[in-house]
Amino acid sequence: MPTSPNLTLRLLPGSFVVHRLHPDMAIPSAVLDSQPWFMAQTEDELSIVCHSDVFVQSEQSEPDWACFQVVGPLDFTLVGILARISDTLARERISIFAISTFDTDYILVKNSDLDRALKVLKAEGYDL
Repeated sequence: MPTSPNLTLRLLPGSFVVHRLHPDMAIPSAVLDSQPWFMAQTEDELSIVCHSDVFVQSEQSEPDWACFQVVGPLDFTLVGILARISDTLARERISIFAISTFDTDYILVKNSDLDRALKVLKAEGYDL
């Protein structure tokens, strides 16, 4: 199995927020009209991640996230992409919120940790 090569990370513009809604709630149209946005639904919750300037009436929210995109598409045979990034950031005590799509991965870090995250990821060999 191929291991993850040195990858390019792209810092997406703007600030992001993670919302928690009741699982029966409809996805707000403002979210559907924006990009990017991410959603996961379980029997317990509906989670939405979107730009901070998109209004969402949520039960709880966690604002002030910066978002890195692993430039893809990534091959499904690659191993350890998120593990390597999360380990690199964990060594610096930087918490992450990770999202995967069919083509790639996204890693969110708090805006207050962004400068340290950029520094440690560059030192680890990531192209930014």
